[in-house]
Amino acid sequence: MAEDQDKSQQTEEPTAKRLEQAREHGDVVKSAELSTFILLGGGTLAIAMFGKYTAVSLARTLSLFLQQPDTMSVDGASLTAMMRLLLPKLALAVAPFFAVMIAAGLAGHMLQSRPGFSLDKIAPDFSKVSPLAGLKRLFGAEGWMNLLKGLAKMAVVGVAIWTQLWPERHNLEAILNQSTVAVLGDMSRLLYKVLIASLATLGLIAGLDYFWQRMRWLSRNRMSKQEIKEEYKQNEGDPQIKAKIRELQRERLKQMQSTGKVGDADVLITNPTHLAVALKYVRGAMEAPEVIAKGSDAAAADMRWRAARHGVPIVERPPLARRLYRSTRVGQAVPHETFVEVARVYAAIGGFKQRLAQLEVRP
Repeated sequence: MAEDQDKSQQTEEPTAKRLEQAREHGDVVKSAELSTFILLGGGTLAIAMFGKYTAVSLARTLSLFLQQPDTMSVDGASLTAMMRLLLPKLALAVAPFFAVMIAAGLAGHMLQSRPGFSLDKIAPDFSKVSPLAGLKRLFGAEGWMNLLKGLAKMAVVGVAIWTQLWPERHNLEAILNQSTVAVLGDMSRLLYKVLIASLATLGLIAGLDYFWQRMRWLSRNRMSKQEIKEEYKQNEGDPQIKAKIRELQRERLKQMQSTGKVGDADVLITNPTHLAVALKYVRGAMEAPEVIAKGSDAAAADMRWRAARHGVPIVERPPLARRLYRSTRVGQAVPHETFVEVARVYAAIGGFKQRLAQLEVRP
């Protein structure tokens, strides 16, 4: 992964594929502050929705312990029966509250990165149990940074809570002298003020921390120019190979299109079965015979059929056919070093004395 690469060469932004690979290996954006903020928000929501219900249910269930403690038997059988009766009621009372808290805890993780499973994170890593590595993490730059972040967070949240409680300092003593219902109302109001202040502060901290963690994640997965090129080759193929394939495809198409010109050729030189090259010479317009069509395998068979159909002479010259096929393109004159052999072919099919003079060679 990116951590193993030379950092000085990692100058390019990570691609979508690199980030996906990082996620598959368990390297995701992870902000503990954002998880804490969402969990606290879930707790506040749970208190607002189910706080009264939970408090009343717990009071009714536990009132027996306050009203008639002397009538309770604590021997083995009685205590077991009491627990069987009490525990389901307690679980039912707190179930909605804890359901919201569990949902908030899961949301804190799922909102930062989609669910996934990676064996890399659960695989044994003996460097993590090394005392020396532990001391480096504890007293290293990251350890001190986490300590400062924790202290700063406590200070900021503490100030936010203080700003809400300090104006109420004169009312705290009076609250204790009120009725139970009034005390619950005033304490609930203070609790909500403290929670809202804490949420507002933690929300700002969580946003900054998530941004910072994402920047670190992107930085960890930066790529070098060579890695970008290699990934492009894997995704799109080697540009040189693709260019060669396109060239061969164009050449193949041109060959297939040129087979229709075989009827105009002077001669068809064959391999005899695998290759075929059609030549044509126009006196005064050409310095030497030109290749007007060539083909291999199926295309060569089609050219032989067309030549036979149009009465074009077919001459078997395997070495010459291979040389012309490999060294010339359609529309190109035959190479100078093949003039003698080509002249002999023309001589073999007869009646080309003037063309031989143009080639300036002897048969």
